[in-house]
Amino acid sequence: MNGLTSHFRMLGHYNAWANVRLYDAAARLDDTQYRADRGAFFKSVHGTLNHLLATDMIWMKRFTGDGDAPDRLDAILFEAFDALRAARVAADARIVAYVDRLDEAQIAGTISYRRVSSPEQFVQQLAPALAHWFNHQTHHRGQVHALLTGLGQPATELDLLFFQREQPKAASPA
Repeated sequence: MNGLTSHFRMLGHYNAWANVRLYDAAARLDDTQYRADRGAFFKSVHGTLNHLLATDMIWMKRFTGDGDAPDRLDAILFEAFDALRAARVAADARIVAYVDRLDEAQIAGTISYRRVSSPEQFVQQLAPALAHWFNHQTHHRGQVHALLTGLGQPATELDLLFFQREQPKAASPA
């Protein structure tokens, strides 16, 4: 297994780990706090968590050709927190299974897709698309983390280094 293969596998597992921690923290909010427009790009914790799930579904459809994908980046896929959390867990399991199956040839290959907001087709190497995807997830988790902090929730550690320290196998290539 090459460096990129193990790297993306590690990021897939990290993503699932971080989402569990983030959802545990969000579960401590009352419904008013959870849905409050706090001035974030997707307004609330609820809106941002839905956005993350929506974009993960979109990218997984691009990567695999399978599954449902919303046609809006601001789609509210689930109104109820518990249903959203269950869908997040299922999506993360799918993401982990996908990255765990990737091989060097696939990572070196390309994908073809269109943006949600454009009919234009794009062809892109898979490796940079995966890098963008995992970076996007981290970006919006950081926004939710800031919203949670602003709502008085205790800090939840989401740094990749903490994941790596908890999962020694994830920190070194397999």
